[in-house]
Amino acid sequence: MSVGVRRLAAEALGTASLLAAIVGSGIVVGPGGGGTALFQHAVVVGLALVALILTFGPVSGAHLNPVVSLADAWFGGITWSRAGGYIGAQVLGAVAGVGFTNLTFGRPVVEVATTLRSGPALVASEVLATAGLIVVIFGLVRSGAGRVVAAGVGAYIAAAIVFTASTSFANPAVTIARTLSDTYTGIVPASVPGFLLGQGLGLGLAIVLVRVLYDPDPAEARAVVIPRAGPRPVDEPA
Repeated sequence: MSVGVRRLAAEALGTASLLAAIVGSGIVVGPGGGGTALFQHAVVVGLALVALILTFGPVSGAHLNPVVSLADAWFGGITWSRAGGYIGAQVLGAVAGVGFTNLTFGRPVVEVATTLRSGPALVASEVLATAGLIVVIFGLVRSGAGRVVAAGVGAYIAAAIVFTASTSFANPAVTIARTLSDTYTGIVPASVPGFLLGQGLGLGLAIVLVRVLYDPDPAEARAVVIPRAGPRPVDEPA
């Protein structure tokens, strides 16, 4: 199997697994537990992120998120064509992850979410959550702490699920896929454009902040999310 195919497979499988953690934990804890349920959900998602980034990082960098891939491409860490491939794999993986999780809980494989998530406050929350995620990643890499990016990302997302009004989707692939889960973690399709807008604005804000604070060069950008082990394969460019 070629290096490129392995990378795409890692992004698809990793993102599918992330959605399994998000939707599955949401089904288990349910909406009735209030803050306690939200905290439990946040811990599960945060721990899953740590495990998935450590697992798939050596293969693809474990972006598992279109905004991470776009930010990495912007700073020269990967090519735009690879970013496009990653995004396609992430969206397909996310959708497959939700469908499989629905199936494992005895629900229809495809559902349409009915949970309304709209309003300026939630859009602003997605700006904050997304910008914060990118700044955390690049800040850790720039400081030489790239090996703890997995823990940093998991901790940040777990915290942001609790401290943001939107419960920190911060990921376009996750947002799209969660329209297919009519559960506590779902999002009605009509609410998706607002969330994507917030995430896009968050990405733009993060790019400015990362440039001002860290001014990463392409070599540092290539360390996102986990520094690759060994030399870069010669059969495919960055």
